[in-house]
Amino acid sequence: MISIKNSSNASDIKRKIRESIWNLMEEKNIAKFPRPVHGRIPNFVGAEKAAKLLINCDFFNKAKVVKVNPDSPQQPVREFALMHGKKLIMPTPRIKEGFILLEPSNIPSKFYRDASTIKGAFKFGQKVHPKDLPKIDLIVLGSVAVSFKNGARIGKGEGYGELEYGILMEYGKIDDNVTIVTTVHEVQLVEEIPVEAYDVSVDYIITPERIIKVIERHSRPKGIIWELLNGDKMKEIPLLLELKNLKK
Repeated sequence: MISIKNSSNASDIKRKIRESIWNLMEEKNIAKFPRPVHGRIPNFVGAEKAAKLLINCDFFNKAKVVKVNPDSPQQPVREFALMHGKKLIMPTPRIKEGFILLEPSNIPSKFYRDASTIKGAFKFGQKVHPKDLPKIDLIVLGSVAVSFKNGARIGKGEGYGELEYGILMEYGKIDDNVTIVTTVHEVQLVEEIPVEAYDVSVDYIITPERIIKVIERHSRPKGIIWELLNGDKMKEIPLLLELKNLKK
């Protein structure tokens, strides 16, 4: 289990945790394609097994609409969601083109695996403005590392998972009590991760071996924290600029 100490600030600690996890996964050959995992939400041995544990959970079975990140380790989750008749929402990479809605009833079942990939989602799904998305019951996030103590997680460090959350909050498609899950390998579990104002916590952590319910998760943001956004992100993601203009 990774433990990082004596770092000067939150971003430095997070960076060191990421590097340690990426290095460990490569050294132990836990990482799967695409490799190397550095700079990615790392795909891992046992990702499908973790996804199978997830789909047996009550919160998954009760959900009608599931949002899942587009990264490789969560591909089995996306496929299983379609197989179980869930409406699937995928953010486009870097949120550049917003969100894609996949309706399993509109996709022949033999194409569910294809549809669960980024390329396939563009082919079989439909780009939908956030205001027109259905209410989301469950969110599945990818992680580089996650704390089993308070549900704090670290992504690649670019903030897209947090921005997706914020955008959906702003459009009323989720609230701050929405169930959020991450699927990871056991080596991605850490004890402490520093929490910043924009960080989004998880309720459950699912590994190939077990389901961990987070008892004391940290609070989540109520929406986008505009003062923390830089101009580059505003230019990169048209939805942010649109939302900003709506608030004027």
